[in-house]
Order: sequence, then C-alpha cells, then structure tokens
Amino acid sequence: MTLSRIGQIALPVSDANRAEAFYGGTLGLKKLFRFGELVFFDCAGVRLMLEGRPKTVQPGSGICHYFLVEGIENSAATLTDKGVNFEGAPHLIAKMPDHELWMAFFRDPDGHLLALMEEKR
Repeated sequence: MTLSRIGQIALPVSDANRAEAFYGGTLGLKKLFRFGELVFFDCAGVRLMLEGRPKTVQPGSGICHYFLVEGIENSAATLTDKGVNFEGAPHLIAKMPDHELWMAFFRDPDGHLLALMEEKR
C-alpha cells in the first residue's frame, strides 16, 4: 500500500458562518454541504473541511493552503475587489526548467495563511 492523493484537509475556524461566507462567497469555492459547525467545500476533488469552534483559534505556524490559479494577477485583483488583503503583490518565487512559479499570500478571517499560486509556462 502507498498513500498518494489527499482526500480532505481540516482547518479549524472560530466562526463557521463567517468562514463559510469567506470561503464560499469571497473566494468562490463550491460548498458541498454543512453539518452543524462543519462546512465542506470542493477544491478540485479535495475536500476542505472548516471546523467551527466557539473558542479562539490559533493559526498554524508554517501551514499554508495554496490555490492553483491561471492568471494570478487577475485572480488577486478580483479577490482584492472582494475585500481580501494580500501581504504583497503576486511575485516570482522560482524559475523552473519548464515554468515560473508565482505566488501571492493572504489570510482568512482567523489569520490562517493562504496563497494563490500559478505555474506560468
């Protein structure tokens, strides 16, 4: 047996309603379903489970969820128009043999680090 594909990622959030509005409304992720304080979104076949908790949530150190996009500049501009504050403009991270890796970082309402990434060819 070998492990390969991730099926679901869990992310604790302090307010399930606020997180649902941000991930579904602001980021535009497709909501699959909600069960109590658990909200599930589809990320191209990987489920993102937001775990609502009534207590304070501490964003994980060194953890980042990356969303693969095409046209990172336009994607960042669209999210900026929706109120997302980026920590900097989309920028080149590395030049690979067959593409350039670009990223732009931002945070959700609980302070979790998120990023847009594009592999420009």
